[in-house]
Amino acid sequence: MARILFCFLFVTVFSCVWSQNTIGLQSYKPSLSADGYNLLYPHNQPNVFLFDNCGRIVHAWEDDDGIVPGNSAYITEDGNLIKCKRRQTSAVNDPIWAGGGGETVEVRTWDNQFVARFDLNDSLMRLHHDVAPMPNGNILMIAWENKSFDESVAAGRDTSLMAQDKVWPEAILEWNPSLDSIVWSWHAWDHLIQDRFPDKDNFGVVADHPELIDLNYDEHDGHPDWLHMNAIDYNPVLDQIVVSIPNFNELWVIDHSTTIEESASHSGGNSNKGGDLLYRWGNPQTYQKDNGDGQQLFFQHDVNWIDPLAEPGDERYGDMVLYNNRVSVSLSTVDIIKTPISDDGQSYLQNDGVYLPMTYDQRVSHPGEEVRSNSTSLSSAQVLDNGNFLICAGRWGFTYELTPQNEVVWEYITPIKFGNRAEQGDTTFTISNNITFRLKRYSVDYRAFEGRDLAPMDYIELDPDTAYCNFLTTDTKEVVQENFSIFPNPSDGQLILNREIQGHTILDIYNSSGQRIEHMDVSGSSIRLDVSHISNGVHFIRMDGFVLSFIKI
Repeated sequence: MARILFCFLFVTVFSCVWSQNTIGLQSYKPSLSADGYNLLYPHNQPNVFLFDNCGRIVHAWEDDDGIVPGNSAYITEDGNLIKCKRRQTSAVNDPIWAGGGGETVEVRTWDNQFVARFDLNDSLMRLHHDVAPMPNGNILMIAWENKSFDESVAAGRDTSLMAQDKVWPEAILEWNPSLDSIVWSWHAWDHLIQDRFPDKDNFGVVADHPELIDLNYDEHDGHPDWLHMNAIDYNPVLDQIVVSIPNFNELWVIDHSTTIEESASHSGGNSNKGGDLLYRWGNPQTYQKDNGDGQQLFFQHDVNWIDPLAEPGDERYGDMVLYNNRVSVSLSTVDIIKTPISDDGQSYLQNDGVYLPMTYDQRVSHPGEEVRSNSTSLSSAQVLDNGNFLICAGRWGFTYELTPQNEVVWEYITPIKFGNRAEQGDTTFTISNNITFRLKRYSVDYRAFEGRDLAPMDYIELDPDTAYCNFLTTDTKEVVQENFSIFPNPSDGQLILNREIQGHTILDIYNSSGQRIEHMDVSGSSIRLDVSHISNGVHFIRMDGFVLSFIKI
């Protein structure tokens, strides 16, 4: 059994301690943690799980065997699930394939009924990584485009950077599920610049045009997956899109208010810049404004607006958060960026041609010597409603929650091993055994949950320790005999509780499975209890913030 109960008898104080869980819930401080439900879509298996902070599944969306993530999932306010997926066989033999490859974006109801789907995986384009649900019901999707050797050379790509004689730039497609139609798009290929070939297209100097993308800036050894866009988020107040470009170590902001025609040009939209970059940040080398000292981002993931509904004057207006994967060989961080956005939302400040700010506003990471908190790829970061940080180190499937004071208040290990539900007690978890693209928490008052049955059903792991969460959340204090004692212990049905505190208090009794079986108001310093009606075995009394155990015989 995964749960091990160590018991020690000292005079009249009988105490028990559980062993640490090896997977699933690791630690939990409810008074400091943000209450909510966690959405998890683990790699190498088909199902999406929603679970509470104790690790208990409250809802799940199952899919067919042979389906795997491709890669993100979201719950909309009306309770629908949006998920990116692909066939497990749809990988290395396909015309376009790299890490994060997808194939299908699907919409399902709360009850897992089919609503709509969009498929794209052929020789010309392929969905991958992430989507962004929009308030109007549309969905922004990321896709690779396949540009041939001749197309790339004509655009000004250096042939020394074409190891496979092709380039896969990025596109953003806006899909209307009701119409099953693409209603807007943006293509990186329309916003290029290059300074090597005057006789080719897009010739110019990127330092003079940082709103354009240098076709010959390359940090991926000429691999076709030139940019590797791995995250997208939408801000309805600004009508702007932010994307993560880890192969440039940058985030980009794009104006969504354009028409399709304007998005392919250099004018139009609220900013009158068309589809050119409104803002870029993280690595000024990409537009020839830095020698490397100013680089702030290192293969980052999951850039998102902290409060996409923030207005000018709000504390979080324009603020973004992201997971900064490769700050050093052994350090990943979560960074907050206060973007220097104008009140009208149409411009971002620069200093001597470099987009501000010069560095992050806040940086957090796991305060302990936790090797699993660092991840070279995948991963996510979320600022919760109470100001806490929810951080998923994806290569390890390790998620933890930090307070603004950097205190760990929740930890969870994805209990999936190579696509199979793992057993509690399994200690062989190593890097990439349970890779997790993201973990996202929705607050308990999220509109999608109104009227839903969210009663705990099960755990993701097999042979779960059902008492462990209750054990963690009892707020156990050191017990000494003169503060709180039980007599006789063991007992055949009658107990006397002695305590120092006078007056009324709440007394709870839990069984060894962590279920509360008694809840009562008691008073006095000597309390008599009749427990003859409860089952034999170990039980726990919680009172006055203390926990003592007794044996019923």
